[in-house]
Amino acid sequence: MPKIKTNRAAAKRFKKTGSGKVKYSKSFGSHILAKKSRKRKRDLRQSHILDDANMKNIKRLLPYW
Repeated sequence: MPKIKTNRAAAKRFKKTGSGKVKYSKSFGSHILAKKSRKRKRDLRQSHILDDANMKNIKRLLPYW
């Protein structure tokens, strides 16, 4: 049985934490910032933890985690 290829786009966007959760950065935080509120831009700077509902999709893209 051949190995499964890792999705390289997903590998660059997601990191695994020590406890096994998935950390990621939110999108829409790099340009067209004038119309976004200060609170929204501050929230976009933080890293976030992926919820359990989307964990199955990430496991499919990154099989050797």
